[in-house]
Amino acid sequence: MSDDRSDRREYPERPIVGVGAVIVRDGRVLIVRRRYEPLAGRWSLPGGTLELGETLEAGVAREMQEETGLDVQVGPVIEVFDRILLDETRRVQYHFVLVDYLCWPIGGELRPGSDADDAIFVQPAELGPYDVTAKARAVIDRALELAREAPRPVR
Repeated sequence: MSDDRSDRREYPERPIVGVGAVIVRDGRVLIVRRRYEPLAGRWSLPGGTLELGETLEAGVAREMQEETGLDVQVGPVIEVFDRILLDETRRVQYHFVLVDYLCWPIGGELRPGSDADDAIFVQPAELGPYDVTAKARAVIDRALELAREAPRPVR
């Protein structure tokens, strides 16, 4: 990441586009323990920021490879939403516009990457002890609905 202020995640000058995924395998979903803020130390969905000139789908595939070691087939958009976090003075510390996709693993080997301390597949009914955010849980629930409505495409 450059030192250019427009490229900074913390105290950005404008919203940053992020991509994430609910990776589904055998009814389980992948969660990662975040290494960096925001949500450092918390279990969440894998994801990261879009690079200049990169499509959303290419970005999510790249981020999943970097963060989880998995190659994924990118499916439909689950949801688009804002994550705006304020500091103690009410100044915008983080502002992401996040686009989450339903994905399926097609290769690679599960391992936590540069932005994650751990990565595991979990049954959705067993997410409680991992204390994922309410928003992440809602995105997971919607992804599982989408997976039932529109099963994985054959390529």
